[in-house]
Amino acid sequence: MEASTSNQTSINYVAPIAQKDRILFLDCIRGVALLGILIMNITAQGQSFMLYESMDVRHSLTGINFYAWGIETFLFEGTMRGLFSMLFGAGTLLLLNRLQKNNSGLLPADIYYRRLLWLLVFGLINAYLLLWPGDILYPYALAGLLLFPFRNLSVKKLLIAAFIVLSIAAYKETSYLYSKKEIIVQGRAAEVLVAKKQTLNDEQKTFLGKWTELKKNGTSDSLPARIAEDEKKLIHKNYAQIFKYFTDTNINIQSRGFYLFNIWDALLFFFIGMALFKNGFITGTKSTGTYLLTAVIGISIGLLLNYIDLSAKYKLRFDDIKFTEQAKFGFYEIRRVFQSVGYLSLLVLVYKSWIGKKFMGIFAPIGQMAFTNYLSQSIITAIIFYGLGLFATLERYQLYYVMGSIWLFQIIFSHIWLRYFRLGPFEWLWRSLTYWKRQPLKKEI
Repeated sequence: MEASTSNQTSINYVAPIAQKDRILFLDCIRGVALLGILIMNITAQGQSFMLYESMDVRHSLTGINFYAWGIETFLFEGTMRGLFSMLFGAGTLLLLNRLQKNNSGLLPADIYYRRLLWLLVFGLINAYLLLWPGDILYPYALAGLLLFPFRNLSVKKLLIAAFIVLSIAAYKETSYLYSKKEIIVQGRAAEVLVAKKQTLNDEQKTFLGKWTELKKNGTSDSLPARIAEDEKKLIHKNYAQIFKYFTDTNINIQSRGFYLFNIWDALLFFFIGMALFKNGFITGTKSTGTYLLTAVIGISIGLLLNYIDLSAKYKLRFDDIKFTEQAKFGFYEIRRVFQSVGYLSLLVLVYKSWIGKKFMGIFAPIGQMAFTNYLSQSIITAIIFYGLGLFATLERYQLYYVMGSIWLFQIIFSHIWLRYFRLGPFEWLWRSLTYWKRQPLKKEI
């Protein structure tokens, strides 16, 4: 597994960045985003995946669970992942700039692609073995394989690339919406023909089948039964049974879900992150006025679009068929871009103040150990919800007690760990595998 002798010096030379050379602000944002991701993930980990965005219509849609759902989906859904993805794009340029500065030939590309292939392996482990089908490492690795040719593009060209990807994502989102609209219209028409005892052609039969399936899974009346059925498959099951259940889910997410949604979702924010890193926006070099204006515009537009979407779903009691009939355009990714960039600008403003910098410094160790903390969130929640049998036993708001405990543990653990070690345990393993050489772990005190 060792590299050739001629490359050994170079590989040692491109060892992980020393603490004093890290861009602390990026670590702070990464830490905030990493903890923020758990705000959304905790619901899908502790309850049926169907409740990721929807409320549980088996219970009251008012009260503390409503506020938990509202704060979660209105303020955080997709935005923390957006921040994390932008930082992945920025981190890609940081890595490649360092590798290309100190090495020539194929070595930078060799290290970069080895790093991503190992990330893909970790993503599969997280999804299948650690039982988290919402894994982002696998799509990050696959989408990241495409970034290398874009590393030297100008800011303008990277933003053009981001706009093209955003256009594709919005088109696919809207196209999917209108394909469901057609199923509803054509399916109902086929039902009328059946009621009149008329013979259906093959196309009508296809639409009728899809419409029947959509009615079964897309109404608010069917939601309670579907949630209960989903819970039965996971409540008090052993590891092998849970593994089998998530295997089918993961295969769907990593195939159809990846090409329909995840690759565009990842590439969009990777390109934005690369562009904002190159022009200095993401590292705080722009004026206070620029960040203030961006924060106000981005957050305002993002929240407005999100309110339009969420209020409609809530009023319709999360009935997918009624929502599909009512919706005109898919603006999920557009909303996320505005809101995520707005939040990024807000975090820069906070960091620019003395108090804000001190406060955000709390999250820097979380960001430096983001890989470890992300995987450990899957490990901890799997133990709590499946190992201890707490899956589907807590209400939505109660899940945040678990989340807060995990946050506290990871903050304390990260600070203590980095006093004695250079890297988080999973970062160390990932780096060692990437460089084909055991990396130093303990700090010299």
